[in-house]
Parts: sequence; structure tokens; C-alpha cells
Amino acid sequence: MAKAKTRYECTACGAVYPKWQGRCDSCGAWNTVEEALPEIKTPVSRGGGPAGGSGRAVSASAQIRELSEIGTNDDIRYDTGISELNRVLGGGLVKGSVVLLGGEPGIGKSTLLLQICQYLGREHSILYVSGEESARQIKLRAQRLGVDSESLYLLTVSDAESVCETIMESEPDVVIIDSIQTMHLDGLTSGSGSVPQVRECTNLFMRTAKAKEIPIFLVGHVTKDGTIAGPKVMEHIVDAVLIFEGDRYQSVRVLRAVKNRFGSTNEIGVFEMRDTGLSEVENPSAMLLDGRPLGVSGTCVCCMMEGSRPILAEIQALCAKSTLSAPRRTATGFDYNRVYILLAVLEKRLGLFFGALDVYLNIVGGFRLDEPAGDLAVALALYSALMDKPIGETVIAFGEIGLGGELRSVSNAAQRIQEAQRLGFTLCILPKQTLRTLQTERFTIRLAGVSNLKEAFAVLEKQAESDH
Repeated sequence: MAKAKTRYECTACGAVYPKWQGRCDSCGAWNTVEEALPEIKTPVSRGGGPAGGSGRAVSASAQIRELSEIGTNDDIRYDTGISELNRVLGGGLVKGSVVLLGGEPGIGKSTLLLQICQYLGREHSILYVSGEESARQIKLRAQRLGVDSESLYLLTVSDAESVCETIMESEPDVVIIDSIQTMHLDGLTSGSGSVPQVRECTNLFMRTAKAKEIPIFLVGHVTKDGTIAGPKVMEHIVDAVLIFEGDRYQSVRVLRAVKNRFGSTNEIGVFEMRDTGLSEVENPSAMLLDGRPLGVSGTCVCCMMEGSRPILAEIQALCAKSTLSAPRRTATGFDYNRVYILLAVLEKRLGLFFGALDVYLNIVGGFRLDEPAGDLAVALALYSALMDKPIGETVIAFGEIGLGGELRSVSNAAQRIQEAQRLGFTLCILPKQTLRTLQTERFTIRLAGVSNLKEAFAVLEKQAESDH
């Protein structure tokens, strides 16, 4: 049988070419012509199994069913045994779903997936497919993590078609592919990890998962700019995209959902890397505030919302005399452009001068503060650093700042205040509009509603006088 010729397809319009070219003649787009699977017409088995070539993609039943006939009484989610992971997934691992887990090398992707095998292995069979490590290496890592489940099976191959055939024959309850960049299809001439290979392998695993209702975890590497390596269409194919964030040289890890068809994308999971693996952090606020310096200027605590979870984070600011003609502005964990806006508001509306100073801003613990509710705490930290006046350790602030120096209301104020009250804070500075919507008798913490930055700084001055 003659070998099928390699064909190239435009990802923008679908035009097919016998060889690669830089510009598509059909739509005029540049760099969109990529290698595609050769068209090999092969029969697909009636049982839903692969039949060879591109026809290996599993075909689901073509029977038409009414929506009312599809039952939902059965349990469609697996408990992973890790509550933080369940939270991010929306309550558990959905049957037949494809979950892409991305992150930098050494961040803990394989460690997390191997740890859930210990709990899932009690009632379910798990197939762990590795294209990077040998079976002996996985065994050594499992011993270090305390994973000894008898229902965990290893497969160390990188042929995607062979993996799908094994899944169809053995029908495990859960499949883990580590990693998708190491998988390849013989029908493509490009190497493993290339855009066509990653796209087609992901598509093959997706059809296999849907046909047998087997959940599949795909481990994905990231590029140097933090995005998952491979085509963007790979993220559209899968059901959920989870990103593991954090500095590999620090212990805190944050699991965030970028896409989730079965749950919210606002939830996060917080972990701590230890010698025995990843451990859940049930109280991230207490961990982030642990070791906070007392009596030091330039620090303020803010309560940010990650989904339905309030998290207290420490904001640190430092102002130092600059030796440069253009003073430096550095922000870690906060929007760089937002820092410039807040500095301009402080200079214009309050007469504070940062023009000859280097300004450094940091969110402690590796978290990122994206919501506008952190503006007030950042402004107070900058004011404290500039005036060298410490903010009380029991003071917390949140609110959005407008260009006129006014404070705008924020959402989920009650949850933020309750979290601050639980951790022992005694004063909360918040927008006056938000205070009007709250039932103040529910809280024991003192609430100070302010309408602009001048009033907020006045509250700090009054609090400092009462402390002395």
C-alpha cells in the first residue's frame, strides 16, 4: 500500500496545498499553512473502536436522542480526594471530560496528578501514560509521595494511536497523559511537540474520552511567556484548562482555571510544596500574613476575592531616592499601568510628589491582585512609604479609586469584612457607598466609610493618634 502524501492546510480558511508555503493563496493570510493529517479513507469499527490512520479517531453512536431521554441521575463526577482541586474543577472530575493541566517545569503538575491516584485508586482504575519518564522513575516518585495504589497502571509509550487502542481495550476509569507534547502520530512527518502533532493528538484523545466517557488529564508544558505550548485551538478542544502558577523556588502554588465547561473559572486552589508532595492550604489568608513585619511603613492589607473565596493579601510599597533621570517603577503581582494611574491621582489630588523617587510595589506570597478593589490598599501603602508612617497591623482596606480621587463601591463586601473579622482585624476602611448597603450590626469590626482619599488618610491619622 502506497504511503499517503503529506498535505498542508490553512488554519484560517481550510485551503489544502501539496507543500508548505508562507502565504495562503485563498485568504491571503501569512504563516497559517500547517501540516495536517493525510486523508486516508478507512472504515471505522461499528463498536466505536479505532480502525486505522486518521480513522482511528473513535466514532460515537450516531443515534439521535431527545434531550428528555438523557438521564442525569447517575453520579457524573469523581471525587479526586483533594478539595482544592475539586473546587477548581467545579465539584469534581466529570466523566468523559478532557482536562488540560499546564504549568512551568518543576511547578508540581505530575506530582499533583500522581497524588490524586492514591485516592481515586480506592474505587477506580487509573491508567498513567508517560512519554517522558520510565516506569522505574515513576515508581520512585510514587514511593516518595506515598502512592501505593494497586489500581494504578503504568504505560510508557509516546504513540497516541497505541495509547487510544489501549484505552479502548482496557477501559480504565481515569487516564493521565504526561505529557501531550511527547505524544505523536505516525501519519504526520513533523516531530513530537510541533503544532500539528499537539493539535491532532489532543483531538484524538478528546474523541476517545467522549466515546467511552473516560476522563482524561493532559499535562501541557508552557512557553517562556507563560502560555501553554501548542496551538490555541488545543485549548478550545478540551473541556477545562487549569494553570499551575507560582515560583518554583517558593513553596506556594496556585491552581487557576482558565476555562471550565462544568464550573466557574473564578475559583482557585492553593497548595504548598513540601518534601512529601503538595499539601492543601485551607486558610490562605493566615499563611500569606504569617511573618508580616510590624511597625514598618509601606505595608497595608487588602482583601481580594478569588471566586467565592476571600483572601487577605499584604501589599508592600517602597519609595527610594532615584539616581536616574527617569525614576524606576516596578510592580510584582499588580498591574503595572495601574500603578502609574494611582501615582498620578496621588500627585494631582493630594499633592504628594513621587517624581524623583523609585517606586516598588509587591504583593506578598506570589498572588496577583487584578481586581480594582485593591486600589485603596495600594494607595495607602504608597502614602505610608512616602511619609514613612506605619499603618496599624489591625487595619484593612479595600475600594476602587477613580481619577478624581473618589472611592467607588466594590462587590462582595460582606464576605471581605467577615474574613478580616475572623483573622482579628479591628478597623476596615471601605467606600461609603458600600457601607450603606451593609447591615453594620452584623460585624464587630469597626467600619470606616470614606468617599475619597483625603478622608481615608484622615482615618489613618486618627487611628495612629489613638494607638499612641
